Amino acid sequence: MTPRITWEPEPFFARAHVDERGILSIRLEIAVENEGITPFVLTGLSMNIPGLRLLPAEETEEIEVDAGGREWLTRQIAITDCAAVPHEPRPVSFTYSTWMGSGSAEAMWGPWWISNTAGGVPVAWQRALAIDACSKAVSGEWF
Repeated sequence: MTPRITWEPEPFFARAHVDERGILSIRLEIAVENEGITPFVLTGLSMNIPGLRLLPAEETEEIEVDAGGREWLTRQIAITDCAAVPHEPRPVSFTYSTWMGSGSAEAMWGPWWISNTAGGVPVAWQRALAIDACSKAVSGEWF
């Protein structure tokens, strides 16, 4: 039985930077909400997306989300190749445990909106993340 989880990366809190080794990465806040009646423990997060690499968690990745509750997870994503990040939405995988056992599932995060002269267009979350971070990196905004 897969928990009823809704989650979205929060673009407003995304923070991109280039470290001392020249690696471009973005710190992403992720809201994890339990729409079910059973608590669960989120035990892992992974993704297989060209151009992006999920960096190891800085602290324990396990978070407990009560029934009807919401928790926040922070992860760092390295952008290894701006041009390789796909335009079509890609899923994120997660592992979890409940009192009934453990399992894994995939979730497709919703699109982000990129502003333009017409007001905005929906863009796959991972592509919007890369567009934002890569544009800032080449603009000299951080230097």
